[in-house]
Amino acid sequence: MFFQHIYDKTLAQASYLLGCQKTGEAIVIDAKRDVDTYIDIAKQNNLRITHITETHIHADFLSGSRELAALTDAEMYLSDEGGPDWQYKFSHTGLRHGDVIKVGNLSLKVLHTPGHTPESITFLLTDHPASNEPVMMFTGDFVFVGDIGRPDLLEKAAGMKGTQEIGADQMYHSIKQFQALPDFIQVWPGHGAGSACGKALGAVPSTTVGYEKIRNWALQYGDDKTGFVGYLLSDQPEPPKYFAEMKMRNKEPRNLLTQVPKHQKLSPETVLDALNSGVTVIDTRHKSLYEKGSITGTINIQHNNSMATWAGWFLTYDKPFIIIAEEKNMEEITRKLMRIGLDQIIGYIDNVSWYEELGHKLQVTSIIDAAFVENAVKNKEMELFDIRGTSEFQDGHIPGAKHLFLGTITENTAKLPKDKPFIIQCQAGDRTAIGTSLLLSLGYTNVLNYSGGFADWQSKGKDIAKD
Repeated sequence: MFFQHIYDKTLAQASYLLGCQKTGEAIVIDAKRDVDTYIDIAKQNNLRITHITETHIHADFLSGSRELAALTDAEMYLSDEGGPDWQYKFSHTGLRHGDVIKVGNLSLKVLHTPGHTPESITFLLTDHPASNEPVMMFTGDFVFVGDIGRPDLLEKAAGMKGTQEIGADQMYHSIKQFQALPDFIQVWPGHGAGSACGKALGAVPSTTVGYEKIRNWALQYGDDKTGFVGYLLSDQPEPPKYFAEMKMRNKEPRNLLTQVPKHQKLSPETVLDALNSGVTVIDTRHKSLYEKGSITGTINIQHNNSMATWAGWFLTYDKPFIIIAEEKNMEEITRKLMRIGLDQIIGYIDNVSWYEELGHKLQVTSIIDAAFVENAVKNKEMELFDIRGTSEFQDGHIPGAKHLFLGTITENTAKLPKDKPFIIQCQAGDRTAIGTSLLLSLGYTNVLNYSGGFADWQSKGKDIAKD
């Protein structure tokens, strides 16, 4: 048996390529959209991709199953569970509980494991030349390392009222099914630490059924369903705004993107005209460079592991945008954005110096330190806004800080002072770089950035408040 775990650290998303080396057949589970990765792995190992499957209709990334099928002619095997509202709306071979996918000498048995979503399925893998017992399971967003999938996304991200309680109840019963499995089975989940699909995901890539029975909080409740549901629905992170778009695009017919696009380098005049006409310009430089000099109206979303997630909060799927980045980074940036369907890149420009050469002044971000914050808040000279997630704020914050989550900051500007300076902070400055640039683009020249954030405040031994 051939096995490879493919991990996208930018979305904390795992996919898998399994192959039968005797027959040369291979299956891909939960493909990301830049599918050349799987084609290259298959070629390097004398395999051909003949089967493609998914654990559920994904919310956090745009699945590449259809792109991969278009390039390989492989058959797509997708869940037909969950009822009429949870059916894939394009051609596929349907899967139900108990069905088996055969890939050479490998077989994958389908378990219906609803909870995270109604149609969610898990695959039990048997490598028949080695054993007639299953050796691995691919759980998608059902069971993670140390956590389980959240059932509230349909309600919070897609606006489907009343679904989180139903999902939590389904998850309780699905967990019972998991607990009945042999301890030796390896568990390979769809996500790792950093994903918004759970609240306490472990950092290691895999686990076992037996280990999860010992350490996973969700398997410790026994018959206490009320306690299980209450904990499962509490303190879940804010789901990014783009999740609702992904749910729709992963279920409905859409245009395919079978190769990574290459984008043109734009002239300064083109970028300036676009910016003046309201086109969004994303500056992907490191926050320290942006703070020292940026183009008025641009938004700083750094080229790091969180780039796609924050782009999904603030970019819309019906409007084109421009990137500021070095040419050598554009392929990677394009991959990150296409994984969540943000394909509307007009082009890029590789520096900001041209802005001054055209007679304009670069804006400089006002950076302040802990001493300034402490004095300003203590003397009630300025308001301090903590833009981290709700659970982060509740676990501990700077005394006097008000909570205003970054993801919804542009929808809540009425809460911000317009006639006097105010301060924003996060954990360590990355999110305030985004927040400051957003507010500056909206005309809030009175915003001050405590870039050191809560981490800096803690390191100095200052007082911490809890709600």
